[in-house]
Amino acid sequence: MKKTVRTFQMAKEEGRKITMLTAYDYSTARLMDEAGIDAILVGDSLGNTILGYEDTVSVTMEDMIHHSAAVSRGTVNTMVVVDMPFMSFQTSEYDALVNAGRLMKEGRAAAVKLEGGKMVCPQIKAVTGAGIPVMAHLGLTPQSVNALGGNRVQGKSEEAAKKLIEDAYAVQDAGAFAVVLECIPAKLATLITDKLDIPTIGIGAGNGCDGQILVYQDMLGMFSDYVPKFAKKFADVGAIMKSAFADYIKEVSDGTYPAEEHIFKIDDDILEKLY
Repeated sequence: MKKTVRTFQMAKEEGRKITMLTAYDYSTARLMDEAGIDAILVGDSLGNTILGYEDTVSVTMEDMIHHSAAVSRGTVNTMVVVDMPFMSFQTSEYDALVNAGRLMKEGRAAAVKLEGGKMVCPQIKAVTGAGIPVMAHLGLTPQSVNALGGNRVQGKSEEAAKKLIEDAYAVQDAGAFAVVLECIPAKLATLITDKLDIPTIGIGAGNGCDGQILVYQDMLGMFSDYVPKFAKKFADVGAIMKSAFADYIKEVSDGTYPAEEHIFKIDDDILEKLY
């Protein structure tokens, strides 16, 4: 059965944890769907993990649409949420609505995610008012990394913690169906989770949230440029891949691949007629 925003709300009400991972292509999305993941985020983290940018700021709408459409084609039951990239929604409610609409129509998203608290509530209201589900994102918001002074834990002071709580209430009231809490103290994330009616999805926010999300390259050991403290390596797929690549290079170099079982044959009498 296709998972929807209702799946998220029911999970919170029933005390069942929500599972999310990022994905950016058809084959990975297909594997996650078959594994039973609740939702996939086509994150603007593709700027780092797929496109090799230093941050997410350079990611475009065209990038997001392209990868969202690929992921959507790989899912049957999994809900697909897509990040709205930098400056696709901050400029105005109109821009937010138009670009969210593009992600739904061209990218085949089931929902969009945008970063920010009270400042983006008018955009959340505009987008949800048009019937497009919105997931909010608070705490460490990568699109604002320059303003935040780097990848730093957020909400550690009394003032900052109060602001996060106020922003969480604000995005809920604006119509968000869920909110990602990134890199904030675990006890604060639990407090926010207990206060909100909508589900919280944690990433570096402890296990008191209603669900969890990780960048799949982090949890599979496939991305080493920057490995956050909160990312558990569930399998060292990166090492397996490098070993396989090395084996391929060796076998091609020494002529053992392709072997007899990998080739197609032709009758010798036919071949003789070609000379």
